[in-house]
Amino acid sequence: MGLLALILFIVVFALILWGFPVAFTLGGISAIFGLIFLGPDYFSFLPSRIMGTMSNPVLIAVPLFIYMGIMLEKSGLAARMLETMAMLFGRLRGGLAVSVVIVGALLAASTGIVGATVITMGLISLPTMIKRGYDVPLATGTIAASGTLGQIIPPSIVLVLLGSVLSVSVGDLFKAAFIPGFLLVAAYIIYILIKASVHPETAPAIPQEEIKAFRDKGFVKRALMAFLLPLLLIIAVLGSIFKGIASPTEAAAVGALGATILTIIQGEFKLTVLKDVMKETTHLTSMVFMILLGATTFALVFRGMEGDDYLISLLLDRWQLSQVGFLIIVMIIVFIAGFFIDFIEIIFIIVPVVAPIFQSYGMDLIWIGTLLALNLQTSFLTPPFGFSLFYLKGVAPPQVKTTDIYKGIIPFLIIQVIFLVTTALYPDYIYLLIK
Repeated sequence: MGLLALILFIVVFALILWGFPVAFTLGGISAIFGLIFLGPDYFSFLPSRIMGTMSNPVLIAVPLFIYMGIMLEKSGLAARMLETMAMLFGRLRGGLAVSVVIVGALLAASTGIVGATVITMGLISLPTMIKRGYDVPLATGTIAASGTLGQIIPPSIVLVLLGSVLSVSVGDLFKAAFIPGFLLVAAYIIYILIKASVHPETAPAIPQEEIKAFRDKGFVKRALMAFLLPLLLIIAVLGSIFKGIASPTEAAAVGALGATILTIIQGEFKLTVLKDVMKETTHLTSMVFMILLGATTFALVFRGMEGDDYLISLLLDRWQLSQVGFLIIVMIIVFIAGFFIDFIEIIFIIVPVVAPIFQSYGMDLIWIGTLLALNLQTSFLTPPFGFSLFYLKGVAPPQVKTTDIYKGIIPFLIIQVIFLVTTALYPDYIYLLIK
């Protein structure tokens, strides 16, 4: 029976890679296997499992964070932030690229939606960087890497879903991911500054006259509008979670309301904008929860067929695989899967299967969740199939070649892998905020 459970997992994974809809493949194939090998009576457990999943208060944060991110995207905040930040760092060689990284980090902390951030930054900053004489690979690599920070910097949809599947505190997962996320931002900035100093022609400074002209037009007010209000929103959301004032779900509600108020202050709030935001939020939320229902069916059948027990006995007793060996295998599988399927599918298909095994090894699931988030972010950046690279190519000007994007992302990918390995070998630093 355990072997049949593994066959179920392989069949589901293969069909999803083949292009079948994730939610219906997960639920449909699992239901067929369950009816054949467990019988129809076994599914009497399913309604209570589904209701338990749907009534999970942590998952209410998902539509609220999605709403918050889309509302901020529609407000035109990214364009204002980038313009202001570029002039702030304009005197530096590589200042515009540094601005892109910082704005990418702020958008990540405001939205947590990778695709939206990469596309927004690509549309706004890539033409400007090329026009100002930036090396195309450096420009594309900076944008793609900055756009994926939403995977690891809280409040991240990835971390919310991982917390739910791993049955750990989402607040603790946010705290654990906060330090590696912002150290990653610092590493990106250091690389850009070194690159600009060694090869000045790849990242020229903005002309002094242009900076002066911009600053003469109410620079202080623009800076306050572009940074102070979003920063207050981020502090309100993350600060309330870290201080224990609010749960992630309550903080998400604060974020959704704050994003709406921010859009009103920016003068971008219209009925059509609200309608678009609500439509996109409903669409994305429905997709997540349909996959979640399919994943609930899959998990019920997989465990009913004793798939988790079979895997544990196979790895521990027959193969005598060590903790490190199993962790490496899972990380490789997640990394490769990230080339072909989205993070939502990975979290709902692979993570529920491996989580009990990590527990049986006695491994800390907060650490595992942080590693998985970093790994997913890395796979989003890896040529030739990284999702962020496809997002960026879709909005890039015609003169930007795919090879430029691949060349530009390699240094950032190396930085990413170093952070992933460092967090795996020296996990203590991620617990500083939790303690």
